[in-house]
Amino acid sequence: MGQTDGAVDEVGFELVSRRLGALPLVNHFLARAGVPALLARYLPADDARYRLAPATAIGLVVLNLLAGREPLYGLGEWTARYEPATLGLSPNEAEQTNTGLINDDRVGRALERLFDADRASLLTELLLGVITEFGVDTAELHNDSTSITVSGVYRDAIGTTRGGKPTPVITFGHSKDHRPDLKQLVWILTVAADGAVPIAYRLADGNTNDDPTHVPTWDGLVALLGRTDFLYVADSKLCSREAMAHIATGGGRFVTVLPRTRSEDHWFRDWIQTHPPQWTEALRLPPARLEAPDRVWSVLPAPLPSAEGHRVIWVHSTDKAIRDATSRSARIEAGAAAIDALGVRLAGPKCRLKTRVAVTEAATAALDAAGASRWISATVSETVEESFRQERRGRPGANTRYRRRTRTRFTVSWDTIPDRVAYDAASDGCFPLISNDTTLTDAEVLAAYRYQPHLERRHHLLKSLQDAAPVLLHNPARIEALFCCQFLALLIGALIERQIRTAMTTAQAHDIPLYPEFRGCTAPSITRIMEIFADLTRHHLHRDGQLVQTFQPELSPLHQQVLQLLDVPTTSYTGPTDSP
Repeated sequence: MGQTDGAVDEVGFELVSRRLGALPLVNHFLARAGVPALLARYLPADDARYRLAPATAIGLVVLNLLAGREPLYGLGEWTARYEPATLGLSPNEAEQTNTGLINDDRVGRALERLFDADRASLLTELLLGVITEFGVDTAELHNDSTSITVSGVYRDAIGTTRGGKPTPVITFGHSKDHRPDLKQLVWILTVAADGAVPIAYRLADGNTNDDPTHVPTWDGLVALLGRTDFLYVADSKLCSREAMAHIATGGGRFVTVLPRTRSEDHWFRDWIQTHPPQWTEALRLPPARLEAPDRVWSVLPAPLPSAEGHRVIWVHSTDKAIRDATSRSARIEAGAAAIDALGVRLAGPKCRLKTRVAVTEAATAALDAAGASRWISATVSETVEESFRQERRGRPGANTRYRRRTRTRFTVSWDTIPDRVAYDAASDGCFPLISNDTTLTDAEVLAAYRYQPHLERRHHLLKSLQDAAPVLLHNPARIEALFCCQFLALLIGALIERQIRTAMTTAQAHDIPLYPEFRGCTAPSITRIMEIFADLTRHHLHRDGQLVQTFQPELSPLHQQVLQLLDVPTTSYTGPTDSP
């Protein structure tokens, strides 16, 4: 029946406690987005053998990703702790919860149904409805990818097709988690600059390079939105002639970063050595720490356009200038320490570096490992030591003969290369942006790019709150479908964050006491919202199997404030409910 707080007493009373948590408010947003209705339509329970409707099972997975993140084999135990109505379970399904109705095999088959369904149409209809219902501004879209690291062999995830649809390939690739020893998938996400609401996603093979992904991503966004006038913002992988030309000729607009390997970057860093730039302040923010200077971003249009004819805007960040100088100093110190350690090694009696070539290679390797080879030069010197030893044993005398021996000793010293240090210091804090949009000011181009870290937070939530890795599935079709559920959970979490932050701005509320000790929070996150509602529980008092009384959860003033900002009625927690 559920989670029982105590045994049945001598007069037959039993108290059954069922958790509500944040599920009522999550269900409110799921309903506004139309997720339950769409799942029921695209995943019909048209097979009499289904004891649990596929749409219900997928809904449970989405709720669990947001509120519990239990593995599929623990989904049944997790649902047993919650009020059935909050999980979308009928009274009959709730009665069977503790008898194994919800298990990993049944949910896995529902994931296969989701894979086989027309997910493209489902997501298109869902996202267009979300944009309309929540008024999401899609004038500016941001794209980025991240690697989803998995543990295991995944022998079946080799890209075989199922029903004419390809399945993902889990293999080795460039790991953005710095785990080249593990296989991975590549998750490609696009969000709107309005609240970082997810707009589209793709799950790519683990060895996918970012460069060719932008053309199909942009084409997909055009097909979804039905227009090309949105601003497409991405990292430096977008800065390829093919991708930029495709967007520009298609009537699109883009903003990206010019990579250091481009000749335009080298030209500017040479030019800045003899031409003091006339920076224009574009943004000033208060310091991140007390007694630190203000954070300032300045812009400067490049004297020359890019090779493709697009405008280039150089940006100077005081924060980045400090980071660049600090990083260079740290690398120089590490390089000097590495050379000094090599010198101690050479002075030892058992050093195996016997030739100048070997010592030079060791010094180069030490500087490369420290990342300091650009700013430090190593000099290898050699000295010849002479020693004399008796040819034969015994006490030396006037006729004793001695044998001369020589040994070459190497020493290594280091020195900074001041010209290179000064050259790099002149462009500390500088980075170039490239765009084909001539209507945006330089400051607006910078503002568009500075929103990119909000997309990184969505990746963080995917890997932390929703725990996307490891996948814990070996059927590639189920893996693909599970990431569709991950996207739905990410979408709902973003809509909740956007709603409460927008409502705070409208109400002119600078912060709400979400943090421990009732400290103010200026930008509430889905993680913290889920935490403060996690312990809300509804209690049912039974006697001889009959419901006697229901005890509704007590909502604190903070709960009520959050629900009011989210426009969720308190009756979702305190209203009448069917007895379990």
